[in-house]
Amino acid sequence: MAKLHFYYGVMSSSKSAMLGINAFNFSRTDNKWEAIKPATDNRDSDTDIVSRIGIKTKATALQNLDDYKPKRSTQFILVDEVQFFSSKDIEKLAQIADSTNITIFCYGLKVDSNGNLFPASAKLLAEADELHPMETVCEMPHCSAMASHHIRFDEQGNIIRGGNQVEVGASQYKSVCRKHFHELYDNPSAKLYKRICEINLQKTK
Repeated sequence: MAKLHFYYGVMSSSKSAMLGINAFNFSRTDNKWEAIKPATDNRDSDTDIVSRIGIKTKATALQNLDDYKPKRSTQFILVDEVQFFSSKDIEKLAQIADSTNITIFCYGLKVDSNGNLFPASAKLLAEADELHPMETVCEMPHCSAMASHHIRFDEQGNIIRGGNQVEVGASQYKSVCRKHFHELYDNPSAKLYKRICEINLQKTK
């Protein structure tokens, strides 16, 4: 039985870059692979998976995995932005791993900007054979803690609470540690909140 892997981390933790590196290495060793991504992720390309450091990987964009069937020669499936798929889609990936010799690597976010698990990510945490946290540092000034959450800002630099869980794009987000997430998200009257809002507003001018 093949394995289902889940690589998860915040934005800018090199998830798509890692996918691209794995695809390159598979090609170099003549292993057959295919990459898929949700059709909602079209900020850089309708088809390619594009990392922030410029690595591009050819992929098939799908609305869901209802009719998805890997090629017979495929040995590895690479899935980007997996959080935008559904729990049902994760069940389909698990079924593929259980019934074939295809190893599946999923890359995505664990939580949204309100601190809640994405349904697909929650399903992967329950179903994946192996979990791989990908770490990066909190974006708050002078903080060296590992980032685990996201804060989303509007055009005026104010923190957005609630809203659509699926929001493509990264320019209005910051990746922060748990401590700073709660200091900012839970306490809009805090000095840190006001200062961060001022900094974000200055950047939009």
